[in-house]
Amino acid sequence: MLKPIYHSLMEKKQQGKKSFAVLIDPDKVNDNNMEQLIELATESKVDYFLVGGSLVISNYLDECVQLIKQRCSIPVILFPGSPSQVSKYADALLYLSLISGRNPELLIGQHVVSAPIVKQSGLEIMPTGYMVIDGGAPTTVSYISNATPLPSDKNEIAMCTAMAGEMLGMKLIYMDAGSGARRAISESMIQKVASCIDIPLIIGGGITSPEKAYLNCKAGADVIVVGNAIEKDPSLIKEMAEAVHRIPVSV
Repeated sequence: MLKPIYHSLMEKKQQGKKSFAVLIDPDKVNDNNMEQLIELATESKVDYFLVGGSLVISNYLDECVQLIKQRCSIPVILFPGSPSQVSKYADALLYLSLISGRNPELLIGQHVVSAPIVKQSGLEIMPTGYMVIDGGAPTTVSYISNATPLPSDKNEIAMCTAMAGEMLGMKLIYMDAGSGARRAISESMIQKVASCIDIPLIIGGGITSPEKAYLNCKAGADVIVVGNAIEKDPSLIKEMAEAVHRIPVSV
């Protein structure tokens, strides 16, 4: 029997193993390109699929998750942008609390609304402190969340926010520059945050090259998430995965 995903994430963190996740927005894929993505991801030994988006206006969420589950054994983690983005066919769900903002709806309000559905889903629920970092351009996540992103050069604010999230009981910290960000989160900020928390750190947004993915891992990221760059060039999956998995494992 497979270990629960969170247990696996913690185990990898303790061993110094880095993970690569492909983010899929159900609004931007169909059966044909999903087949290609799944095949590439399997060949490249991708660790996780994250499925979700800020909007998700199509009805393809369940079908997308089911297709992945039918075609491969890569775990599927939901990355929901709203309470409606829950699929019982996935393996786990990031229960996101936007700790970088001051919008009460995304700190707890939508969680109250979604709690019965999430509880009944049977999914592995992973409470996640979600931190939106300024990526140099307006992004869907910053617009939809109606919350000001953390300044990209304020490492201490990011550090204290992540520490607070962990002490409030979050099991993961997810720092995101947002889809379409002009710049990724700096290595110095990642390093600052990674040095002060004991839970896995996920980094996403603006990562467009294998080199950037590698440097983010070296700085302390435990999981690298790439979506937008792969939508434009699916062949990047192999190079990104190799870069992330190239980080030496701690002894």
